[in-house]
Amino acid sequence: MANKIKYGIKNVYYAVATLAANNSATYDTPVALPGAVSLTLDPEGDNSVFYADNIAYYATYSNNGYSGSLELALIPDAFRKDILGETEDTKNVLFEEQGAPSVHFALMFQFEGDDKATRHVVYNCVASRPTTSGNTKEASIEPQTETVDITATSVYNATLDKDIVKARTGDTTDETTYSGWFSDVYIPA
Repeated sequence: MANKIKYGIKNVYYAVATLAANNSATYDTPVALPGAVSLTLDPEGDNSVFYADNIAYYATYSNNGYSGSLELALIPDAFRKDILGETEDTKNVLFEEQGAPSVHFALMFQFEGDDKATRHVVYNCVASRPTTSGNTKEASIEPQTETVDITATSVYNATLDKDIVKARTGDTTDETTYSGWFSDVYIPA
């Protein structure tokens, strides 16, 4: 049976990417990113329409990846060090260094479904530093979240000889691939 609906994000992971000169990537072992509240990734790209014979003769849409945001209950220190480039000193204090390079990573996650969760990977992401904010405690404690903006672009896949942006499981994905989704970054064959 196929999903009729999706809901709830969970099992968010990141894997540090090392990009080669040809824009292919290798990935470290995925690391869990607990406390996911929401994820929004909007497609980036432009449509182009060519007119001839008094009609839209040819139309195309470019896939320039995604941009959006990941909201977490609290950004873990590991993500701050691995992805946001924060450094830890000898007294275990994290600090931001001006000019720290962007760290590329794959973002993996799943959305629940009425039949089976759909698992996703976005291959080449960079994340912004989160806003620092807080509110006073009132009569009850209201949890406050942290959000990073994400930009996702393509990586080159030599096996397919294509630039790839995103992959996801489907209704007929084999069980070995599905169950091992968060163990390694899935690379299309």
